[in-house]
Amino acid sequence: MKRFFSISYNPDLVHIWLIFLRIGVAVLMWTHGIPKFMRLLEGNTGFGDPIGLGSTLSFFLVIFSEAICSLLILLGLGTRLAVIPLIISCSVAAFVAHADDPFGKKELLLLYILIYLTLLVMGGGKYSVDATIGPKRRR
Repeated sequence: MKRFFSISYNPDLVHIWLIFLRIGVAVLMWTHGIPKFMRLLEGNTGFGDPIGLGSTLSFFLVIFSEAICSLLILLGLGTRLAVIPLIISCSVAAFVAHADDPFGKKELLLLYILIYLTLLVMGGGKYSVDATIGPKRRR
């Protein structure tokens, strides 16, 4: 029973969990980004303008974050940088575009933000491209 209340952890399991978290959140966000990318290829750039940047620019920025940054997170390439546009776009969606909606409509966006904040703090882990090209930690 003490094990369930322990605050110790296995660092190897943390890195394994980070790869599952990265893959999972990237694939889930792709389900939002790829349809928007396909709309772009069809020439349909109609989109909201929640913060006054213009609907076309807003559309490109959301596609960049949801499709391109998700791919980077999947690979673990520039993970900490790649989550920043996703944190911004999910925050704008939750707190501006859906500001008047009930909590249930924002809940998924808030969960995404929490996951992206976790990846911002933790990085991609040792099973990422970041780990192969980044500086090696001394122990």
